[in-house]
Amino acid sequence: MTLRLRNLGWIWAVSAFAVGVLCASLWFASSRAWTQFQMRSFVAGFTIYEDLRTGMVSSPEFSITPLSPDNATLAERGEFNRVPGFSDRRFVTNLSILTDSSSPLSGRELTLAVLSDRLVYPVSDIVSGSDQTGPEKMGNLTKLLATYCSEPIVFAQFGRGPWYQVDGTNIWGCRAAPADLRLPAILLCVVALAVIMTSVGNASDTFTRFSHALRERQRRGGPDSYDTSGPAELQDIVSAVNAHLEAERAQLEKRATVLSGVSHDLGTPATRVRLRAALIPDDELREKLEADVDQMTGMIESVLTYTRSELSVEEPRQISLTALVEAVVADYQDMDLPVTLQKVDPVAVQGAPSVFMSRRGQGSLPETRRMLVMGRPISLKRALTNLIDNALKYGRHAEVQLETDARTATITIQDKGTDLSVSDIEDLMTPFRRGSNTGSSDGFGLGLTIAATVAEQHGGALSFEAGDRGLRACLQITRQ
Repeated sequence: MTLRLRNLGWIWAVSAFAVGVLCASLWFASSRAWTQFQMRSFVAGFTIYEDLRTGMVSSPEFSITPLSPDNATLAERGEFNRVPGFSDRRFVTNLSILTDSSSPLSGRELTLAVLSDRLVYPVSDIVSGSDQTGPEKMGNLTKLLATYCSEPIVFAQFGRGPWYQVDGTNIWGCRAAPADLRLPAILLCVVALAVIMTSVGNASDTFTRFSHALRERQRRGGPDSYDTSGPAELQDIVSAVNAHLEAERAQLEKRATVLSGVSHDLGTPATRVRLRAALIPDDELREKLEADVDQMTGMIESVLTYTRSELSVEEPRQISLTALVEAVVADYQDMDLPVTLQKVDPVAVQGAPSVFMSRRGQGSLPETRRMLVMGRPISLKRALTNLIDNALKYGRHAEVQLETDARTATITIQDKGTDLSVSDIEDLMTPFRRGSNTGSSDGFGLGLTIAATVAEQHGGALSFEAGDRGLRACLQITRQ
Protein backbone atom coordinates (compact mmCIF):
# COMPACT_ATOMS: atom_id res chain seq x y z
CA MET A 1 0.00 0.00 0.00
CA THR A 2 1.43 3.37 -1.07
CA LEU A 3 0.80 6.25 1.32
CA ARG A 4 0.75 9.92 0.53
CA LEU A 5 3.13 12.35 2.15
CA ARG A 6 0.30 13.95 4.10
CA ASN A 7 -0.62 10.60 5.65
CA LEU A 8 3.04 9.81 6.32
CA GLY A 9 3.40 13.18 8.00
CA TRP A 10 0.42 12.45 10.25
CA ILE A 11 1.86 9.04 11.12
CA TRP A 12 5.25 10.56 11.96
CA ALA A 13 3.71 13.35 14.05
CA VAL A 14 1.34 11.05 15.98
CA SER A 15 4.09 8.49 16.55
CA ALA A 16 6.50 11.13 17.82
CA PHE A 17 3.82 12.57 20.13
CA ALA A 18 2.85 9.14 21.49
CA VAL A 19 6.45 8.12 22.10
CA GLY A 20 7.15 11.48 23.74
CA VAL A 21 4.16 11.09 26.09
CA LEU A 22 5.20 7.52 26.94
CA CYS A 23 8.81 8.48 27.61
CA ALA A 24 7.77 11.47 29.72
CA SER A 25 5.34 9.28 31.70
CA LEU A 26 8.05 6.69 32.37
CA TRP A 27 10.51 9.41 33.36
CA PHE A 28 8.21 11.24 35.78
CA ALA A 29 6.82 8.00 37.24
CA SER A 30 10.33 6.76 37.96
CA SER A 31 11.35 10.12 39.42
CA ARG A 32 8.28 10.19 41.66
CA ALA A 33 8.83 6.59 42.83
CA TRP A 34 12.49 7.31 43.51
CA THR A 35 11.61 10.44 45.50
CA GLN A 36 9.07 8.50 47.57
CA PHE A 37 11.62 5.74 48.17
CA GLN A 38 14.20 8.22 49.46
CA MET A 39 11.60 10.04 51.56
CA ARG A 40 10.59 6.76 53.13
CA SER A 41 14.23 6.04 53.99
CA PHE A 42 14.61 9.55 55.40
CA VAL A 43 11.59 9.10 57.66
CA ALA A 44 12.88 5.67 58.72
CA GLY A 45 16.06 7.39 59.97
CA PHE A 46 14.00 9.40 62.47
CA THR A 47 12.39 6.23 63.78
CA ILE A 48 15.70 4.39 64.06
CA TYR A 49 17.18 7.33 65.94
CA GLU A 50 14.38 7.32 68.50
CA ASP A 51 14.49 3.53 68.83
CA LEU A 52 18.23 3.65 69.52
CA ARG A 53 17.74 6.44 72.02
CA THR A 54 14.94 4.68 73.90
CA GLY A 55 16.12 1.10 73.32
CA MET A 56 12.74 0.06 71.90
CA VAL A 57 11.89 -1.21 68.36
CA SER A 58 8.76 0.46 67.00
CA SER A 59 8.71 -0.66 63.33
CA PRO A 60 8.64 -4.15 61.82
CA GLU A 61 10.33 -2.86 58.58
CA PHE A 62 13.76 -2.96 60.19
CA SER A 63 15.42 -4.88 63.01
CA ILE A 64 17.55 -3.54 65.88
CA THR A 65 19.33 -6.26 67.82
CA PRO A 66 22.01 -5.88 70.53
CA LEU A 67 25.44 -7.37 69.85
CA SER A 68 26.83 -10.19 71.93
CA PRO A 69 29.57 -9.27 74.44
CA ASP A 70 32.30 -10.63 72.16
CA ASN A 71 30.98 -8.76 69.13
CA ALA A 72 30.50 -5.64 71.21
CA THR A 73 34.16 -5.85 72.21
CA LEU A 74 35.16 -6.03 68.54
CA ALA A 75 32.91 -3.04 67.84
CA GLU A 76 34.50 -1.05 70.67
CA ARG A 77 37.91 -1.66 69.11
CA GLY A 78 36.59 -0.70 65.65
CA GLU A 79 37.16 -4.19 64.25
CA PHE A 80 33.75 -4.44 62.60
CA ASN A 81 35.08 -6.66 59.79
CA ARG A 82 35.84 -9.38 62.34
CA VAL A 83 32.25 -9.62 63.54
CA PRO A 84 31.05 -13.12 62.58
CA GLY A 85 28.89 -13.14 59.45
CA PHE A 86 30.17 -9.82 58.10
CA SER A 87 33.69 -10.66 56.95
CA ASP A 88 32.62 -10.16 53.30
CA ARG A 89 31.82 -6.49 53.91
CA ARG A 90 35.24 -4.95 53.57
CA PHE A 91 34.21 -1.29 53.33
CA VAL A 92 33.50 0.50 56.64
CA THR A 93 32.10 4.03 56.93
CA ASN A 94 32.45 5.57 60.41
CA LEU A 95 30.67 8.68 61.65
CA SER A 96 29.41 10.23 64.86
CA ILE A 97 26.22 12.24 65.26
CA LEU A 98 26.00 14.70 68.15
CA THR A 99 22.71 14.50 69.96
CA ASP A 100 23.17 17.96 71.47
CA SER A 101 25.12 20.45 69.40
CA SER A 102 25.23 22.95 72.29
CA SER A 103 27.39 20.65 74.49
CA PRO A 104 29.63 18.56 72.19
CA LEU A 105 31.61 17.20 75.15
CA SER A 106 28.64 15.79 77.01
CA GLY A 107 29.22 12.35 75.57
CA ARG A 108 25.69 12.13 74.25
CA GLU A 109 26.50 11.15 70.69
CA LEU A 110 25.40 8.45 68.30
CA THR A 111 28.36 6.42 66.99
CA LEU A 112 27.70 4.63 63.72
CA ALA A 113 29.60 2.19 61.52
CA VAL A 114 28.18 1.23 58.11
CA LEU A 115 29.48 -2.02 56.60
CA SER A 116 29.18 -2.44 52.82
CA ASP A 117 30.48 -4.87 50.28
CA ARG A 118 30.75 -2.21 47.55
CA LEU A 119 31.69 1.30 48.73
CA VAL A 120 32.52 3.79 51.42
CA TYR A 121 29.66 6.27 51.74
CA PRO A 122 30.35 10.02 51.37
CA VAL A 123 29.12 11.21 54.79
CA SER A 124 31.14 14.43 55.04
CA ASP A 125 28.09 16.61 54.35
CA ILE A 126 26.11 14.81 57.05
CA VAL A 127 28.81 15.20 59.71
CA SER A 128 29.57 18.84 58.90
CA GLY A 129 25.94 19.93 58.94
CA SER A 130 25.89 21.73 62.33
CA ASP A 131 22.49 23.28 61.73
CA GLN A 132 20.82 19.87 61.67
CA THR A 133 19.47 17.94 64.62
CA GLY A 134 20.47 14.37 65.43
CA PRO A 135 17.30 12.80 63.95
CA GLU A 136 17.75 14.86 60.76
CA LYS A 137 21.35 13.65 60.38
CA MET A 138 20.24 10.06 60.92
CA GLY A 139 17.51 10.54 58.32
CA ASN A 140 20.04 11.95 55.87
CA LEU A 141 22.24 8.92 56.52
CA THR A 142 19.49 6.42 55.76
CA LYS A 143 18.55 8.47 52.70
CA LEU A 144 22.18 8.28 51.59
CA LEU A 145 22.15 4.49 52.09
CA ALA A 146 19.07 4.29 49.86
CA THR A 147 20.78 6.35 47.14
CA TYR A 148 23.27 3.58 46.28
CA CYS A 149 22.45 0.01 45.35
CA SER A 150 23.98 -1.92 48.22
CA GLU A 151 23.06 -4.08 51.19
CA PRO A 152 24.61 -2.16 54.12
CA ILE A 153 24.49 -3.18 57.78
CA VAL A 154 24.65 -0.47 60.44
CA PHE A 155 26.27 -0.84 63.88
CA ALA A 156 25.18 1.87 66.30
CA GLN A 157 25.95 2.94 69.88
CA PHE A 158 24.01 5.69 71.55
CA GLY A 159 26.18 7.49 74.09
CA ARG A 160 27.82 4.96 76.46
CA GLY A 161 25.07 2.41 75.84
CA PRO A 162 25.31 -1.00 74.22
CA TRP A 163 26.11 -1.68 70.57
CA TYR A 164 23.24 -2.53 68.25
CA GLN A 165 23.02 -4.08 64.82
CA VAL A 166 20.53 -2.27 62.59
CA ASP A 167 19.27 -4.17 59.53
CA GLY A 168 17.06 -2.01 57.29
CA THR A 169 17.57 -3.65 53.92
CA ASN A 170 13.79 -3.77 53.51
CA ILE A 171 13.85 0.02 53.51
CA TRP A 172 17.10 1.11 51.86
CA GLY A 173 18.36 -2.12 50.26
CA CYS A 174 18.82 -2.70 46.58
CA ARG A 175 15.77 -4.94 46.33
CA ALA A 176 13.60 -2.34 48.03
CA ALA A 177 14.46 0.32 45.46
CA PRO A 178 11.87 0.96 42.73
CA ALA A 179 12.62 0.10 39.12
CA ASP A 180 14.40 3.04 37.49
CA LEU A 181 12.86 3.40 34.04
CA ARG A 182 14.54 6.67 33.13
CA LEU A 183 17.33 5.04 31.11
CA PRO A 184 14.85 2.79 29.20
CA ALA A 185 12.75 5.93 28.56
CA ILE A 186 15.75 7.69 27.05
CA LEU A 187 16.63 4.63 24.94
CA LEU A 188 13.01 4.40 23.78
CA CYS A 189 13.07 8.05 22.72
CA VAL A 190 16.37 7.58 20.89
CA VAL A 191 15.17 4.44 19.08
CA ALA A 192 11.84 6.06 18.15
CA LEU A 193 13.64 9.18 16.91
CA ALA A 194 16.02 7.02 14.86
CA VAL A 195 13.10 5.08 13.33
CA ILE A 196 11.18 8.27 12.47
CA MET A 197 14.26 10.00 11.05
CA THR A 198 15.08 6.89 9.02
CA SER A 199 11.55 6.83 7.62
CA VAL A 200 11.73 10.54 6.78
CA GLY A 201 15.16 10.06 5.22
CA ASN A 202 13.97 7.11 3.12
CA ALA A 203 11.02 9.12 1.82
CA SER A 204 13.31 12.05 1.03
CA ASP A 205 15.92 9.81 -0.60
CA THR A 206 13.37 8.42 -3.06
CA PHE A 207 12.81 11.95 -4.40
CA THR A 208 16.56 12.67 -4.36
CA ARG A 209 17.44 9.50 -6.27
CA PHE A 210 14.76 10.12 -8.86
CA SER A 211 15.81 13.76 -9.38
CA HIS A 212 19.46 12.63 -9.69
CA ALA A 213 18.46 10.02 -12.27
CA LEU A 214 16.60 12.67 -14.30
CA ARG A 215 19.51 15.12 -13.98
CA GLU A 216 21.96 12.50 -15.26
CA ARG A 217 19.64 11.18 -17.97
CA GLN A 218 20.74 13.58 -20.66
CA ARG A 219 24.43 12.95 -19.99
CA ARG A 220 24.48 9.24 -19.15
CA GLY A 221 21.26 8.11 -20.79
CA GLY A 222 18.48 6.27 -19.06
CA PRO A 223 15.66 3.76 -19.42
CA ASP A 224 12.61 4.33 -21.56
CA SER A 225 10.48 4.58 -18.42
CA TYR A 226 11.13 4.83 -14.69
CA ASP A 227 9.77 2.67 -11.90
CA THR A 228 10.49 3.67 -8.32
CA SER A 229 9.02 3.04 -4.90
CA GLY A 230 8.02 5.80 -2.53
CA PRO A 231 5.08 8.01 -1.58
CA ALA A 232 2.05 8.30 -3.83
CA GLU A 233 3.10 11.82 -4.87
CA LEU A 234 6.36 10.44 -6.21
CA GLN A 235 4.48 7.73 -8.08
CA ASP A 236 2.34 10.44 -9.72
CA ILE A 237 5.47 12.39 -10.68
CA VAL A 238 7.08 9.27 -12.14
CA SER A 239 3.96 8.53 -14.18
CA ALA A 240 3.88 12.09 -15.50
CA VAL A 241 7.59 11.97 -16.37
CA ASN A 242 7.19 8.63 -18.14
CA ALA A 243 4.30 10.02 -20.17
CA HIS A 244 6.35 13.11 -21.05
CA LEU A 245 9.37 11.02 -22.06
CA GLU A 246 7.23 8.76 -24.20
CA ALA A 247 5.59 11.74 -25.94
CA GLU A 248 8.96 13.46 -26.47
CA ARG A 249 10.55 10.28 -27.78
CA ALA A 250 7.63 9.69 -30.12
CA GLN A 251 7.82 13.28 -31.36
CA LEU A 252 11.56 13.08 -32.03
CA GLU A 253 11.24 9.70 -33.70
CA LYS A 254 8.40 11.04 -35.82
CA ARG A 255 10.53 14.04 -36.80
CA ALA A 256 13.44 11.77 -37.71
CA THR A 257 11.12 9.48 -39.67
CA VAL A 258 9.66 12.41 -41.59
CA LEU A 259 13.09 13.84 -42.36
CA SER A 260 14.38 10.43 -43.40
CA GLY A 261 11.38 10.02 -45.66
CA VAL A 262 11.89 13.46 -47.14
CA SER A 263 15.58 12.75 -47.68
CA HIS A 264 14.73 9.46 -49.36
CA ASP A 265 11.97 10.95 -51.47
CA LEU A 266 14.20 13.80 -52.57
CA GLY A 267 16.88 11.36 -53.60
CA THR A 268 15.15 10.22 -56.77
CA PRO A 269 14.16 13.72 -58.03
CA ALA A 270 17.62 15.00 -57.14
CA THR A 271 19.18 12.20 -59.15
CA ARG A 272 16.94 13.01 -62.09
CA VAL A 273 17.76 16.71 -61.85
CA ARG A 274 21.47 15.91 -61.70
CA LEU A 275 21.19 13.67 -64.80
CA ARG A 276 19.22 16.29 -66.66
CA ALA A 277 21.66 18.98 -65.61
CA ALA A 278 24.43 16.92 -67.20
CA LEU A 279 22.69 17.46 -70.55
CA ILE A 280 22.87 21.24 -70.26
CA PRO A 281 25.55 22.49 -72.67
CA ASP A 282 26.23 25.62 -70.64
CA ASP A 283 28.96 24.59 -68.16
CA GLU A 284 28.43 27.48 -65.76
CA LEU A 285 24.67 26.94 -65.53
CA ARG A 286 25.17 23.18 -65.12
CA GLU A 287 27.61 23.63 -62.26
CA LYS A 288 25.31 26.04 -60.46
CA LEU A 289 22.38 23.68 -60.78
CA GLU A 290 24.39 20.72 -59.48
CA ALA A 291 25.62 22.84 -56.55
CA ASP A 292 22.03 23.72 -55.65
CA VAL A 293 21.07 20.03 -55.71
CA ASP A 294 24.04 19.11 -53.46
CA GLN A 295 23.19 21.93 -51.05
CA MET A 296 19.56 20.79 -50.87
CA THR A 297 20.45 17.16 -50.08
CA GLY A 298 23.23 18.21 -47.70
CA MET A 299 20.82 20.40 -45.76
CA ILE A 300 18.46 17.45 -45.29
CA GLU A 301 21.33 15.27 -44.07
CA SER A 302 22.48 18.01 -41.67
CA VAL A 303 19.00 18.27 -40.14
CA LEU A 304 18.94 14.48 -39.80
CA THR A 305 22.27 14.62 -37.95
CA TYR A 306 20.94 17.28 -35.58
CA THR A 307 17.81 15.23 -34.90
CA ARG A 308 19.85 12.10 -34.20
CA SER A 309 21.95 14.09 -31.72
CA GLU A 310 18.75 15.10 -29.93
CA LEU A 311 17.64 11.46 -29.78
CA SER A 312 20.91 10.51 -28.00
CA VAL A 313 20.84 7.01 -29.43
CA GLU A 314 24.53 6.49 -28.56
CA GLU A 315 25.12 4.92 -25.15
CA PRO A 316 27.71 6.71 -22.98
CA ARG A 317 30.83 4.81 -21.95
CA GLN A 318 34.21 5.53 -20.42
CA ILE A 319 36.65 6.86 -23.01
CA SER A 320 40.02 8.58 -23.12
CA LEU A 321 39.33 12.16 -24.09
CA THR A 322 43.04 12.71 -24.71
CA ALA A 323 43.15 9.94 -27.31
CA LEU A 324 39.96 11.20 -28.99
CA VAL A 325 41.27 14.78 -29.31
CA GLU A 326 44.65 13.58 -30.57
CA ALA A 327 42.98 11.36 -33.19
CA VAL A 328 40.77 14.19 -34.50
CA VAL A 329 43.69 16.61 -34.72
CA ALA A 330 45.81 13.96 -36.46
CA ASP A 331 43.09 13.46 -39.09
CA TYR A 332 43.16 17.17 -39.96
CA GLN A 333 46.94 17.19 -40.03
CA ASP A 334 46.91 14.23 -42.43
CA MET A 335 44.84 16.42 -44.77
CA ASP A 336 47.46 19.23 -44.48
CA LEU A 337 45.01 21.52 -42.70
CA PRO A 338 46.32 24.13 -40.20
CA VAL A 339 45.20 22.38 -37.02
CA THR A 340 47.59 22.01 -34.08
CA LEU A 341 47.34 20.48 -30.64
CA GLN A 342 48.83 22.51 -27.83
CA LYS A 343 50.77 20.34 -25.42
CA VAL A 344 49.89 20.47 -21.75
CA ASP A 345 52.72 21.83 -19.62
CA PRO A 346 54.16 19.14 -17.36
CA VAL A 347 53.27 19.47 -13.70
CA ALA A 348 56.38 19.97 -11.55
CA VAL A 349 56.59 17.89 -8.40
CA GLN A 350 58.78 19.01 -5.50
CA GLY A 351 60.66 16.14 -3.90
CA ALA A 352 61.33 15.59 -0.22
CA PRO A 353 64.63 16.72 1.32
CA SER A 354 67.39 14.16 1.60
CA VAL A 355 69.91 13.65 4.38
CA PHE A 356 72.64 13.35 1.75
CA MET A 357 71.71 16.46 -0.31
CA SER A 358 70.93 20.03 0.70
CA ARG A 359 68.64 20.64 -2.28
CA ARG A 360 65.24 19.13 -2.85
CA GLY A 361 64.77 16.92 -5.88
CA GLN A 362 62.33 17.87 -8.64
CA GLY A 363 60.30 15.83 -11.07
CA SER A 364 57.37 16.17 -13.44
CA LEU A 365 54.35 14.17 -14.38
CA PRO A 366 54.20 12.86 -17.96
CA GLU A 367 52.58 15.13 -20.53
CA THR A 368 50.40 12.41 -22.02
CA ARG A 369 48.16 11.93 -19.01
CA ARG A 370 45.06 10.01 -19.90
CA MET A 371 41.91 12.05 -19.22
CA LEU A 372 39.10 9.56 -18.75
CA VAL A 373 35.53 10.77 -19.11
CA MET A 374 32.11 9.19 -19.32
CA GLY A 375 30.77 10.22 -22.71
CA ARG A 376 29.56 9.43 -26.20
CA PRO A 377 32.65 9.27 -28.44
CA ILE A 378 30.87 9.69 -31.79
CA SER A 379 28.91 12.73 -30.57
CA LEU A 380 32.00 14.30 -29.00
CA LYS A 381 34.00 13.74 -32.18
CA ARG A 382 31.22 15.34 -34.24
CA ALA A 383 31.07 18.36 -31.92
CA LEU A 384 34.87 18.78 -31.94
CA THR A 385 34.94 18.48 -35.74
CA ASN A 386 32.25 21.14 -36.11
CA LEU A 387 34.16 23.54 -33.86
CA ILE A 388 37.44 22.98 -35.71
CA ASP A 389 35.70 23.43 -39.07
CA ASN A 390 34.15 26.64 -37.75
CA ALA A 391 37.58 27.93 -36.64
CA LEU A 392 39.10 27.08 -40.03
CA LYS A 393 36.19 28.69 -41.83
CA TYR A 394 36.25 31.98 -39.93
CA GLY A 395 39.80 32.14 -38.53
CA ARG A 396 41.91 30.15 -41.02
CA HIS A 397 43.70 28.21 -38.23
CA ALA A 398 42.66 26.09 -35.28
CA GLU A 399 44.70 25.52 -32.14
CA VAL A 400 43.26 22.80 -29.88
CA GLN A 401 43.99 22.47 -26.16
CA LEU A 402 42.67 20.08 -23.54
CA GLU A 403 42.36 21.08 -19.87
CA THR A 404 40.81 19.18 -16.99
CA ASP A 405 40.18 19.15 -13.25
CA ALA A 406 38.53 16.71 -10.87
CA ARG A 407 34.98 17.44 -12.13
CA THR A 408 35.15 18.79 -15.68
CA ALA A 409 37.13 18.58 -18.89
CA THR A 410 37.37 21.52 -21.30
CA ILE A 411 38.38 21.42 -24.96
CA THR A 412 39.35 24.86 -26.28
CA ILE A 413 39.65 25.67 -29.99
CA GLN A 414 41.23 29.04 -30.80
CA ASP A 415 41.46 30.55 -34.26
CA LYS A 416 44.02 33.02 -35.58
CA GLY A 417 41.77 36.00 -36.15
CA THR A 418 38.26 36.65 -37.36
CA ASP A 419 35.97 39.58 -37.96
CA LEU A 420 33.26 38.06 -35.75
CA SER A 421 32.83 39.11 -32.12
CA VAL A 422 31.78 36.91 -29.21
CA SER A 423 28.16 38.08 -29.52
CA ASP A 424 28.20 37.40 -33.26
CA ILE A 425 29.48 33.84 -32.85
CA GLU A 426 26.95 33.17 -30.07
CA ASP A 427 24.17 34.24 -32.46
CA LEU A 428 25.40 31.60 -34.89
CA MET A 429 24.43 28.91 -32.33
CA THR A 430 20.83 29.45 -33.48
CA PRO A 431 19.88 26.80 -36.07
CA PHE A 432 20.40 27.75 -39.74
CA ARG A 433 22.29 30.96 -38.88
CA ARG A 434 25.53 31.55 -40.79
CA GLY A 435 28.18 34.24 -40.61
CA SER A 436 28.25 37.12 -43.05
CA ASN A 437 31.80 36.36 -44.17
CA THR A 438 31.31 32.73 -45.17
CA GLY A 439 30.90 33.50 -48.81
CA SER A 440 30.48 30.32 -50.80
CA SER A 441 31.88 28.00 -48.10
CA ASP A 442 30.09 24.82 -47.22
CA GLY A 443 27.72 24.56 -44.26
CA PHE A 444 24.10 24.91 -43.35
CA GLY A 445 24.18 26.76 -40.00
CA LEU A 446 23.80 23.71 -37.72
CA GLY A 447 27.41 23.00 -36.70
CA LEU A 448 27.45 25.15 -33.54
CA THR A 449 23.92 24.07 -32.65
CA ILE A 450 24.95 20.41 -32.77
CA ALA A 451 28.10 21.15 -30.70
CA ALA A 452 26.04 22.97 -28.04
CA THR A 453 23.57 20.08 -27.92
CA VAL A 454 26.39 17.56 -27.44
CA ALA A 455 27.87 19.67 -24.63
CA GLU A 456 24.51 19.80 -22.84
CA GLN A 457 24.14 16.04 -23.22
CA HIS A 458 27.45 15.65 -21.36
CA GLY A 459 26.46 17.91 -18.47
CA GLY A 460 28.40 20.92 -19.76
CA ALA A 461 28.03 23.89 -22.08
CA LEU A 462 29.53 25.56 -25.13
CA SER A 463 30.83 29.09 -24.67
CA PHE A 464 32.99 31.59 -26.53
CA GLU A 465 35.51 34.14 -25.34
CA ALA A 466 38.00 36.54 -26.84
CA GLY A 467 41.45 35.02 -27.26
CA ASP A 468 44.87 36.54 -27.83
CA ARG A 469 44.45 36.81 -31.60
CA GLY A 470 40.93 35.59 -32.28
CA LEU A 471 38.02 33.78 -30.75
CA ARG A 472 38.25 30.81 -28.41
CA ALA A 473 35.50 28.17 -28.28
CA CYS A 474 35.27 26.31 -24.96
CA LEU A 475 33.52 22.93 -24.98
CA GLN A 476 33.14 21.93 -21.33
CA ILE A 477 31.80 18.55 -20.24
CA THR A 478 31.43 16.72 -16.93
CA ARG A 479 33.91 13.90 -16.41
CA GLN A 480 31.73 11.52 -14.37
